[in-house]
Amino acid sequence: MFGHAGEVPVFDTELIWPPPCRWQMPDPRTADADGVAAIGADLEPGTLLDAYSRGMFPMPAGRRQISWWSPDPRGIIPLDGLNVSTSLRKSCRRFEVRFNTCFREVMTQCGDPRRPHGWINREFIDAFELLHTMGWAHSVEVFDAENRLVGGLYGVKINRFFAGESMFSTARDASKVALVALLRELNAANVTLFDVQWTTSHLISMGAVDVSRERYLELLNEAIRPA
Repeated sequence: MFGHAGEVPVFDTELIWPPPCRWQMPDPRTADADGVAAIGADLEPGTLLDAYSRGMFPMPAGRRQISWWSPDPRGIIPLDGLNVSTSLRKSCRRFEVRFNTCFREVMTQCGDPRRPHGWINREFIDAFELLHTMGWAHSVEVFDAENRLVGGLYGVKINRFFAGESMFSTARDASKVALVALLRELNAANVTLFDVQWTTSHLISMGAVDVSRERYLELLNEAIRPA
C-alpha cells in the first residue's frame, strides 16, 4: 500500500537555498580510472548541491577526508524502464510506504556497519539530514504490518534529477517496494534522470542500465535546467 500523510506530493516542499560552494569543484571528466575526481572539500549543503549538479557524489576517503566520484559507466534507471514482476506486485500490497517521515533512521540503517558496503558514517548522516531539512534530500520508508521500518532508501533531488544514494532491506522485497513507490513519485514530478551511481545485480533486475559518463552528463545538464 502506497501513501503519505495527507496525500501531499512528495517533492512539493519549500526549498531553502544554502550559501554557494566555497570550493572550486573539478570537472568530473578528469576522474581517474576508478572514478575518483577529487579528494577534499566538505559536506556543506552548497558543496553537495554543487557536486551533484556537476555529476559527482561523495564517499568517505579514510577517516577525515571526502572523495568525490564520477564513475564511467554510470548506473541509471530509466523512468519508464522499471521491471515489476508479479511477485513484486504482491509484495507491494504487503507493506506500507511513507515518504520523508524518518529520514535519519533510513540513513542510519543504510550505514549499518554490519551490512556490506556500510560506509555511511555520522558525518554523512548529519550532512544529508541538514540537506533534508532544507528540502533537497528525501527518504522512502517501508513498514511491515507491525509498523516496523523494514526497508527504505534516500537521495537528493535537484529540479528533474534524482540521485539515489543508498537503500536497505531487512524484509524480503522491502527495498524493491521502496523503488517502485519512488519511481511512481518521480514520474509524477516529471523527473527525467534517476541516478543509481553503479549498477548491481539487484538494480539490474529492476531495470537499471549503464550509460557512459558523457551521456550521463548530457542527461544531467538537461535534468537540472530550470523548467
